[in-house]
Amino acid sequence: MSRRHQGLGTSPPKVDRVWETLQRIWGYMATQKQRFIMVITAILVSSSLSLLGPYLLGKTVDLVIEVPSRDTLVGMLVLLLILYVCQSVFLWLQNYWMIDIAQGSVRRMRNHLFSHVQKLPVLYFQRMQQGELMSRLTNDIENVSRTMNTAVVQFITSVLTLTGTIVLMLWLSPLLTLLTLTIVPVMYFGMKWITKRTGPFFKQQQTDLGEVNGYVEEMFTGQPVVRMFSKEQQVIERFEKKNEALRESGYYAQVYTGFIPKLMNMLNNVSFAIIIGAGGILALNGSISIGVIVAFTTYSRQFTRPLNDLANQFNMILSAVAGAQRVFQVLDEEVEGEVKEEPLESISGDIRFDSVSFAYEEGQPTLVDINFVAEPGETIALVGPTGAGKTTILSLLSRFYDPDAGAIYLDGVDLQRVPRSWLRSRMGVVLQDATMFHLSIRENIRYGRLEATDEEVEAAAKAARAHEFIVNLPEGYETVLDSDGKGVSHGQRQLLSIARAMIADPSLLILDEATSSIDSLTESKINTALQRLMAGRTSFVIAHRLHTIRSADKILVMQHGKIIEQGSHRRLMNQGGFYADLIKAQSPVTEGHHQ
Repeated sequence: MSRRHQGLGTSPPKVDRVWETLQRIWGYMATQKQRFIMVITAILVSSSLSLLGPYLLGKTVDLVIEVPSRDTLVGMLVLLLILYVCQSVFLWLQNYWMIDIAQGSVRRMRNHLFSHVQKLPVLYFQRMQQGELMSRLTNDIENVSRTMNTAVVQFITSVLTLTGTIVLMLWLSPLLTLLTLTIVPVMYFGMKWITKRTGPFFKQQQTDLGEVNGYVEEMFTGQPVVRMFSKEQQVIERFEKKNEALRESGYYAQVYTGFIPKLMNMLNNVSFAIIIGAGGILALNGSISIGVIVAFTTYSRQFTRPLNDLANQFNMILSAVAGAQRVFQVLDEEVEGEVKEEPLESISGDIRFDSVSFAYEEGQPTLVDINFVAEPGETIALVGPTGAGKTTILSLLSRFYDPDAGAIYLDGVDLQRVPRSWLRSRMGVVLQDATMFHLSIRENIRYGRLEATDEEVEAAAKAARAHEFIVNLPEGYETVLDSDGKGVSHGQRQLLSIARAMIADPSLLILDEATSSIDSLTESKINTALQRLMAGRTSFVIAHRLHTIRSADKILVMQHGKIIEQGSHRRLMNQGGFYADLIKAQSPVTEGHHQ
């Protein structure tokens, strides 16, 4: 079964394959190996100094007891001060360098993800909720970023500190060390019980967060529809359910995580009591000195703190792994396939659909055995009821999808052998919903051809009959449109979209209800511009206002994914078939004069 039929972006990420995921994250960090070596060096120095501190403190206590001397005490205190200052400097350096590594790595990950998304097939975006995808681009990557910033350094520091502490404790007193280690099994089983439950909750928390973000984005975009149908209360109730699911998963994730410091503090106090009790007995027997007990109590604290940190870091890593796997799930999606063949030298516009069939979902055909020919420079109109497959034909022509059966030929070459990017760069498209960007009107028009001059932009706007309303705006061509073109009317966005297509100077032209949002007066004016744009170009037009396509060279009448009639307007009217019925239904009184 093809990937297209498997439900892109629908399977939830799993918090397993942790090591594999961490290796993939490391792939983004490995480009800064030198800086990472500097971090490791700083961690080694700071950890060594932190281990040396308690030993010197114990020695200071013993010296003061054995040989009371102000000079000795001051000298040891100065030495400790220098040690702790140096330790602080190296702690700052390791954090400074690690943050630089983390931010650079996350920047590369974010760039990689965004670039990859631009290459995914259109069907992916139809299956994946926009807010969910946004959550992966923002929240999940930011989660990875936070872990890189802190957990990596803390993890290495904790391992080194724990190892060094155990070695020094054994050197000072093997007996006290064995007594201290009796709490390790309790720590191990307690942490195992906690972390086993936090992983699934962190995964569910990230999934629920994506659900909430996706729903919020969808409802904000659809506010006019929500208000129109008075569905505010239903929207609020559904949001409350999703928000409650996020609260619940976040609650349990944090509750179980919150057990960790409580358990560590309890065991730390138990360890402290054991050392004081056993150490006091050994000191009375002369087996160890008071300084050793002081050093040992400090080391015992350092022994439990890395264990506590490791447990917390493990949960942070699980949370980051959950986010990273959601990111990698997108990165693992198959991009639009590209061919190695050289692009055509030029396009004359000869298009042939040869027994083309296509289905979005297996077993539910959208197009069945489509056959037609478009000669260079011809205008092909597609008409028929909603869902007949008109837009799908144009999507296949644009190579948003490829046919399941049959072939499409461009100037005699199978379209699947033509690089998508090259093909689309020679196509001009005006869709029913004109998409604008948060740029100036000038830059929105120039989007059709980035190297166009200001004079060419204004010429295209004049040809599209958009110049008049643009110059009447407060900032004229420099007016910056809000998100999705807000700031101008829907009809004005259509005019800008047509100007964008004009400036692109395409070889092939696609008009999908290009004048659907324009009033009749403006439509009559712009049709002249459209005729000029279509002149000499093979053009495909979808129109529900059938009077706009009477002059088309060929009209394809579609129903249930099939072409049931094709020919000129006059020929189809003379046949008196489905097309003639559509015409009469739209204009029952006047249509007889056009036959």
